[in-house]
Amino acid sequence: MSWLRRHRGLVTFLGVLTAGLLAPSISETLAQRRRPPPPVAKEAPGIRQQEIRREQQPGAKESVEADVSARSIAVTSNFSGTEILVFGAVDGSQQPSAESGYYDLIIVVEGVPSRMVVRRKSNVAGLWLNTASVIFDNVPSYYAVASNRPLDEIASEDFRTLHGIGLHHIRFTPAVGQSEPLSNEDIKEYRDAVVRLKRQQQLYVERPFGAGFTGKSLFRASVVLPANVPVGPMVTHVYLFREEQNLYKVSVRLTLGREGLEWYLHAFAYRLPTLYGFTTVGIALGAGLLASAAFHKTTSA
Repeated sequence: MSWLRRHRGLVTFLGVLTAGLLAPSISETLAQRRRPPPPVAKEAPGIRQQEIRREQQPGAKESVEADVSARSIAVTSNFSGTEILVFGAVDGSQQPSAESGYYDLIIVVEGVPSRMVVRRKSNVAGLWLNTASVIFDNVPSYYAVASNRPLDEIASEDFRTLHGIGLHHIRFTPAVGQSEPLSNEDIKEYRDAVVRLKRQQQLYVERPFGAGFTGKSLFRASVVLPANVPVGPMVTHVYLFREEQNLYKVSVRLTLGREGLEWYLHAFAYRLPTLYGFTTVGIALGAGLLASAAFHKTTSA
C-alpha cells in the first residue's frame, strides 16, 4: 500500500479523467434516447416496409399465415447466440397429412445487406501478400435457408436465381468502379470465396431438411443465430410451393438490437470516438498501475 500512497495523486487523476470522459458520453447517450424521434417524411402508399407482407399468386386458393418467435432480439454483452422459431399455417390447405408431400416449403432469413471487400493472396518472393481485391455490394450480413426437401427439387433454377434462394443464388453483385476488369470466372471465384468465408463463420447456412409440416396445415422451422451475428434488421421469407409452382409468399421483419451496457459502449465508441480512445487508454493505464501495485505488494510480503 505504500506504493499507492506515493502515487495516489496519479491514481486519483486517472480516476477523475475516466469519470470525466465517461460522464459526458453517457449523458449525451441518455439525451439521445430521451430526445423525440425526428420527423419522418411522408411516403407514398406501398413504399413503407411493413412488418408482414403477403404475396398470393393468381389462381392460388391457399394463403399462408406465418410469424417468428421473437420480433425483437436483445443483444447484450453476454449474448451467446439464440434460436428463432419460424412457424405458421396454410389456410385452405388441401394436403391430407403432414407426410403426404403435397406442399413444399422454403424459408429464408436474411440480414441487412452491406459492402464487403474480398482479397486474393498470392505468393510473391516467398511472401503471401494481397495482390487483388473485389468489392461486393448488398452482401447479406446473415443468410439461412431451410426447406423440407433439397431446393432443386422444389423450385426451378430461374425462380431461385430471381429470388436469391440458396447459397449459390444470393443476390450480391460487384460494386461499380472496380480497379480492375472482372471476367465471369473471376466474379464466380470471388463470390464463392464470400460464401465460403461466411459459412466458416456460421453466418451462411443451408438446411435442406430444416423445415417441415407438423400437421395438415401447420409448419415450423428453427433458425440458429450465432453469437457473431451482426445486429440490425432482418427479414424472414416463407414460400409455399406445389409441384414447383410458387403459391404464396409471406415476409416477416425482425430486429437484433443492442441493449444495456452493450448499447452504451457502442454509442460511445461511434459517437465520440476520440473520447472513447482516451478513455480506453486511461482505463488500461489505470488497470496496469493497480496490477503493478498488487504485484509489488505480493513480492514485498
